[in-house]
Amino acid sequence: AQIIGAIIASLALWIIVSGQVGGHTGGFGANGWDEAKWGMSSAFLWELIGTFTFVTVILGVTNAKHTTAFAGLVIGLTLAGLHFAIIPVTGTSLNPARSIGPALFSGGAALGQLWLFIVAPLIGGAIAGVVAKAGIFEKD
Repeated sequence: AQIIGAIIASLALWIIVSGQVGGHTGGFGANGWDEAKWGMSSAFLWELIGTFTFVTVILGVTNAKHTTAFAGLVIGLTLAGLHFAIIPVTGTSLNPARSIGPALFSGGAALGQLWLFIVAPLIGGAIAGVVAKAGIFEKD
């Protein structure tokens, strides 16, 4: 559902900007890293660690034993902090759906680098799930 939503949103953006005087030259918010500045391993690790951190925070503050009225605030601030750190490197994905939609309409390098924005977040999220399942959030 997220992927379909991202594709529909990117299509809507593409339709909107297609009427731009002089033509549109932007990337529709597609993720990517500048290969002249960053290596693929740097981009991969940023996305993996960022997703791991984000999912770990979500699982921690929404755990039945640790519920808090501030869960939404903690999750939002974590996401904001991750974006501040990772945007200069990859544009910050942390979610494959967020990358798939824009890449389909941007083409070029965005499509060529898309695999990283699918694989790294899936691995980071899976590791966070394993860590949470191992009982990291259990109270004594």
